[in-house]
Amino acid sequence: MAPTLVVIARSQSQSKIAALASTGIAVKTMPDIRWGRSDIKTVMLLPACLAKDAAKREGAKEAWFIDANGAITEGASSNAWIVTAAGTLVTRPLDHRILGGVTRATLIDCAKREGLTVEERAFTVTEVLAAREAFVTSASNTVMPVIQVDGRAIGTGQPGPVTLKLRAQFHHSAEISDV
Repeated sequence: MAPTLVVIARSQSQSKIAALASTGIAVKTMPDIRWGRSDIKTVMLLPACLAKDAAKREGAKEAWFIDANGAITEGASSNAWIVTAAGTLVTRPLDHRILGGVTRATLIDCAKREGLTVEERAFTVTEVLAAREAFVTSASNTVMPVIQVDGRAIGTGQPGPVTLKLRAQFHHSAEISDV
């Protein structure tokens, strides 16, 4: 069988994304109803689309999925992160429950260059609400501060300094890349 190639292109306003990053976004949590191999990027993205729509209806920009154990897996179109009270970056480890992403991997490298500790482990909503900061990573938003989860403020309720520094570092790395 001959392979089929599908390409979708859409314009994005980088100034609108930057403005959104300066104020941060809200996230809505919901049960993870996806099949057991979320690490495979397929055309079966209906649960993610439904989650994004439900989040949008409640005034949030992104949805975070929660697994049967009460841990956050990932966002509907992003990877989820927190900055603990101690300053440690935490994101879910790569396994069959998440789609890793190039932005996630690049940010881990940026964080380590900045001397930050990165833990790849599951975390709960309780940990998010106790975190100093939270953010998401994705190709379209790079590093986007999360200031609210389920209507509750994260940290000061404003984009945090670690998140903003990582966002700047990520963009700097992308600009000097010789790829």
